[in-house]
Amino acid sequence: MLYALHEAAYGSAAPLRLASEWARAFWTSPMNPAAATSFGRAFAAQAEMTAHFAGKYVRPPWRIEEALVDGRPVPVTSEVVLATPWLKLRSFRRDLAPAADAPTVLLVAPLSGHHSTLLRGTVRAFLKDFDVCVTEWANARDVPLFEGRFGFYDYAEAVEAALAALGGRAHVVAVCQPGPAVMAAAARAAEARSDNRPASLVLMGSPIDARLSPTVPTRLAQERPFTWFASNMIYTVPPPYPGVLRRVYPGFIQLASFISMNVEAHQEAHRRWFEHLVAGDGDSADKHRAFYEEYLSVLDLTEEFYLETVDIVFQRHLLARGELSLRGARVDLAALTDTGLMTVEGDGDDISGVGQTQAAHGLCPNIPDGLRALHVQEGVGHYGVFNGRRFGAEIYPRIRDFIGRCQAALSEG
Repeated sequence: MLYALHEAAYGSAAPLRLASEWARAFWTSPMNPAAATSFGRAFAAQAEMTAHFAGKYVRPPWRIEEALVDGRPVPVTSEVVLATPWLKLRSFRRDLAPAADAPTVLLVAPLSGHHSTLLRGTVRAFLKDFDVCVTEWANARDVPLFEGRFGFYDYAEAVEAALAALGGRAHVVAVCQPGPAVMAAAARAAEARSDNRPASLVLMGSPIDARLSPTVPTRLAQERPFTWFASNMIYTVPPPYPGVLRRVYPGFIQLASFISMNVEAHQEAHRRWFEHLVAGDGDSADKHRAFYEEYLSVLDLTEEFYLETVDIVFQRHLLARGELSLRGARVDLAALTDTGLMTVEGDGDDISGVGQTQAAHGLCPNIPDGLRALHVQEGVGHYGVFNGRRFGAEIYPRIRDFIGRCQAALSEG
């Protein structure tokens, strides 16, 4: 019922959105003599912000047509190399001549509310040195019921399918939530001595052992009974979406949770946006607009994926306790012997606290010390672990060098 009410509220706001767009067009028109006044800019700013709050945001485009390689722009070709109802594996290939020998990086995006395009800056950084493939997860409301379920175990198998589609020993970077599932997929490939087992794993802000350094989200998951999440977070997709009647954890509820954790920061950001609009500071206003177009674009998770993640990762901690099984076979992290492991954390991360990700090192006893790296970045929170100025200047170079070290070891072996 809540989902249907949300859609009804959005529909009823259509006149407000339309009126706001008209008002903005009027107060920014060069034909309006008052448009250049502070009075006119204030009215235009208010109209734009009203339209912004009343709008609905869909997945933004990637907008990656070129990459900077050795300081010069190089065209980038994008294509989908694997497509299932739940996953599209998108390849970003740099058009270099002759073909570069740089390895491929598989960037596993989180399935935790936002679209994979939230990693646009991350992809751009890696394209400086690597070809990149990134996982694009489906919005559960867009997947018909006849396509079946998609849970935690299906997610891990989708990662395995992505590795198989790439072929060879790719370098895998798991951003935030997918860490446990990616480790499980890598361990299964290593145990089978698959030719597609990862050459390296880079885990960034991942809840490998959520018992450590509890944060607000992990405390919530541990303090509430499992039945509370099933009863309060799951709703039915209404028409006209293709996934009508599918049970989901709606994106709009996730977004409300994200915002509630930093209400004052969002309020301050919007206050500054209004001031930039009134002052005519187009560059600053455009940056704010671009960020929130991405931040407010959310997707639904299937009931089974959300609840299984709560149960497996945040309540029973199965991977950290060595008790996780995939399709009846126990995940043996000791099988990882020639896969490099790097963990990256932010000292201000309020979602995956410091220690939760680096716990992966203790769970993988047979990885040589020469194929390990641990980094805790000062001055960044959860988002800053994989995006922003410090990611580009301080975190990414360490990841690049680590992947290079693992690739060299692979070539020598």
